[in-house]
Amino acid sequence: MSVTTNIIREPLPQEMQPHTYPIMYRVEGSHWWFVGRRQILSSFVSRIVRGQNNPQPRILDVGCGTGANLEMLAEFGEVEGVDVSTEALDFCQTRGLQNVRQGEAEHLPYEDNSFDLVTGLDVVEHLDDDIAGLQEMRRVLRPGGRALLFVPAFMFLWGVQDDISNHRRRYTIASLDKVVRQAGLEVERATYANITFFAPILLGRLLMRVTGFRPASENNITVGFLNGILGRIFGAEAWPLRYMKFPFGVSIVCVARRPD
Repeated sequence: MSVTTNIIREPLPQEMQPHTYPIMYRVEGSHWWFVGRRQILSSFVSRIVRGQNNPQPRILDVGCGTGANLEMLAEFGEVEGVDVSTEALDFCQTRGLQNVRQGEAEHLPYEDNSFDLVTGLDVVEHLDDDIAGLQEMRRVLRPGGRALLFVPAFMFLWGVQDDISNHRRRYTIASLDKVVRQAGLEVERATYANITFFAPILLGRLLMRVTGFRPASENNITVGFLNGILGRIFGAEAWPLRYMKFPFGVSIVCVARRPD
């Protein structure tokens, strides 16, 4: 399947729908998807930071949302966050995270060559011009710095969460590789992730299309006592992803480098 970045859609806000931020703030700490994703991302960040030989790297989280990823990233360096939504930033401050700014991904309010690591975790798919956003990430990276991207995969997996999050697209590795390189970054590694729940998520979204069932948010669909177990199962993908690339999955993880 070929996915281009020129999909024609009606203009959409880059922010998620208003009711989404309170749900995200409430469930990010316990929902299996957020918990498992952070475990996978933490593994990638750890290897990036070790490879840079910088004991206190400066890290920027673009599209920081309500702040749970900032708390994770703070374990690895001096972290800052930027988001287009004032509501999201209010939730960051509720967490005690003060080093956050309002700004668009395509116009980051930071100087050139400022960061060792820039993360865009389920952010690039929100942008009308994803190449412009990636070029901004490149601009604020120091030469040799890395960008860590996490994006949704495959347009046939489009679901309710894509609609309420105002996504523009889902990617394949080939389409993501293309825009990353067009932005002037070098792809070091790209792999699908969440292969574990690919089949049930695909089935669930097909059933929603057939039945017309539309929850307020897929992030609000909890599985009770199974949440912790499912989070650990998803997060366990961090280990094989150190050594191999998955052939498919619900998401894509990409590490890209700004050339020296």
